[in-house]
Amino acid sequence: MLNLTKILGRRLSSRAVSTTAPKYSSSIASCDAMLSRHPVNAAVRYMTLTPPASATSRRVIIPSLVTTHHPHVRGMKTLDFGGTMESVYERGDWPVAKLQRYFEHDTLAVIGYGSQGHGQALNARDHGLNVVVGVREDGVSWKQAQDEGWVPGETLFSIEEAISRGTIIMLLLSDAAQSQLWPQISPLITKGKTLYFSHGFSITYSEDTGVVPPKDIDVILVAPKGTGKSVRLLFKEGRGVNSSIAVYQDVTGNAKEKAIALGVAIGSGYLYETTFQKEVYSDLFGERGILMGALMGIFLAQYKVLRANGHTPSEAFNETVEEATQTLYPLIGEYGMEYMANACSTTARRGALDWAPIFEKTTMPVFERLYESVRNGTETRNALKFNGRSTYREDLAKELREVDEQEIWRVGKVVRSLRPESRR
Repeated sequence: MLNLTKILGRRLSSRAVSTTAPKYSSSIASCDAMLSRHPVNAAVRYMTLTPPASATSRRVIIPSLVTTHHPHVRGMKTLDFGGTMESVYERGDWPVAKLQRYFEHDTLAVIGYGSQGHGQALNARDHGLNVVVGVREDGVSWKQAQDEGWVPGETLFSIEEAISRGTIIMLLLSDAAQSQLWPQISPLITKGKTLYFSHGFSITYSEDTGVVPPKDIDVILVAPKGTGKSVRLLFKEGRGVNSSIAVYQDVTGNAKEKAIALGVAIGSGYLYETTFQKEVYSDLFGERGILMGALMGIFLAQYKVLRANGHTPSEAFNETVEEATQTLYPLIGEYGMEYMANACSTTARRGALDWAPIFEKTTMPVFERLYESVRNGTETRNALKFNGRSTYREDLAKELREVDEQEIWRVGKVVRSLRPESRR
């Protein structure tokens, strides 16, 4: 296996592209500046990067993400995603001054200060927008919000008061909490307001959640493809988590534009269109699949087989988790699967290519069963039932402790402590 630092050389920004392939920059501002200096047309551009000779002699061919400009839709581009043309929206058309003008008469009421509420509220505030936070008074979130500069009676209120003050109601409570509080808060979401979600759950499964918005308001979605922590972290780094947008109701005729602007305001990298239903289907499927559930299960299965065959805990963990997360996954994220495979030994490549179809064939029925469980509402009902318990926090903490106490993750703590950066 090649050394990761040698292979990467320097990290790429997936947005730093132009017709003449100027120097890469990790700064989104620099990327947007480059794009403005180099007009583009419908021809797909390609760039090349030559990694250090010590890593590999192969050049990486990176398709540019910039293709067609739409003359009547500023900031919109149509890109070729593996043979399928899709439209995306970039934040370069929404500089801070424009965002502030667009929302100068609005108050963003962020309801809930958990993972997404925290990240989105802070990012919008840092963009200079008028933001208030609504949470349960004197709860844990209330104290956290105070610690991060939200002032009771000025920018921090009860949920009901925040909704009454807001023009854009950003409902970022947990799915279960949205369902439970909807009868209480729905009368406050009056004509002229906009209802904003970051998950299609409550609307798509309204028969289970009871969340049915009034007919005289815009209902939109901006769903960051990352945790609230990553939304905040990448924003502070000058980057951004990509987000999907959707419109459920467009009373004003401006719902889509509003969703795009809000997506930029909360720190999105680029935005792409979906529907409430497709967002929640793909999200629930991904979380239960390769993003979390399948990953947890496959890690554990491989580790157990290695341990059962006499391998030490440290060897089993390194060959299962550490090498994957620290050297291989970053390569896939930066350059793609083909590059990662070519960075490995010939023996590793041969084995991976032989076994990949076997894993695909074996797991396909499981993924198909999972998707159907999402589509028919089984996953929704399970989540609402569990998260609706009065003891759900304690029950969840118990389950997560059991995961944390598995040998594989106890070993992981030791392995992580041995990383050079952990011992400085």
